[in-house]
Amino acid sequence: MPKTTTGRAPGPGTRRTMTAAARAAAKRAERGHREAGAATDGDEESRHRAERPRAGRTVLVEAPKDGWDDPPEPSPQSFEEDGPQDRSDLAPRGRRRPLTLLLAALLVVGLVALAALAWQYREGSQTETARTEALAAARKAAPVVLSYDYRRLDKDFSRARAHLTGDFRDEYGKTTKTVVAPTAEKYHGVVKATVAAPGSGGAPAASVVSASPDKVVVLLFVNQVTESTQVSGARVDQNRVRMTMDRTGDGWKVSAVDAL
Repeated sequence: MPKTTTGRAPGPGTRRTMTAAARAAAKRAERGHREAGAATDGDEESRHRAERPRAGRTVLVEAPKDGWDDPPEPSPQSFEEDGPQDRSDLAPRGRRRPLTLLLAALLVVGLVALAALAWQYREGSQTETARTEALAAARKAAPVVLSYDYRRLDKDFSRARAHLTGDFRDEYGKTTKTVVAPTAEKYHGVVKATVAAPGSGGAPAASVVSASPDKVVVLLFVNQVTESTQVSGARVDQNRVRMTMDRTGDGWKVSAVDAL
C-alpha cells in the first residue's frame, strides 16, 4: 500500500527565506520600472527637442520665376550647414591683433624716418644751392660796395646800396653820408676794390665759411687801390673781408661786412 506523505506546515526559517526573496524581486521590478520610465521620458524629451523649431535664424530660399503654389519649408540641414562658427577659428584673430598693431607702429616709424631723410636731403640740396649762389653774389657785390670815386659819390653809393639789405643798408647810408663823402671830397679820394685772383697754388680768393638755405658767410681776399692828395702815387691794401649774405625776394644781398 503506498505511503501517503502528509504535508507539513512551513517552519519559521522557510517563511523568512520566502519573505527576503519576495522583497528582492519587488525591488528589482521597481528599479526596472524607473529605468523604463526614465528612458521613455528621455525619448519623449529628445523627440520634443527635435520637433521644436529653431529660433533666431533666417533661411533665404530663392523663389522660382513663376512663384510657388505652396512655399517650401526650410529643412534642418539648412541650419546645420550654417551652424555656429567654431571658437577655435576665432582664436587666431585675437593673436593677430597685437601683430597688426606692431606692424602699424613699425609703418608709422618708417614713414617718420623717411620724412626726416627727405627733409634732410631737401635741406642739404637747398644749402648747396645757396653756397653757390651766395658766393657768386658776394664776388659781384664786393667791388661795388668797397669802391668809390669823389667825382661821382652819389652814383657809387647808390649802386652799392642796391647790393645791401636790412640794418646794414641803413648803416651804410649814414656812414657814407657823414664820414666817407666829406673825406673823399676834401682829399679827392678814389678807392678801387677788386677780388684777388687765385694764387699760384690755386688757393681760392673767395670761400664759404658757413652756409644754410637762407644765410651764407663768405670770406673774400680783396685788393684795394687808394689814391688821394694825402698819399703819393697809389697805395695797395690787401684785405680779408667777411661778408654775410642773406636770401631776399630780390636775390642774395649783403647784410654785414667785417674787415679781418
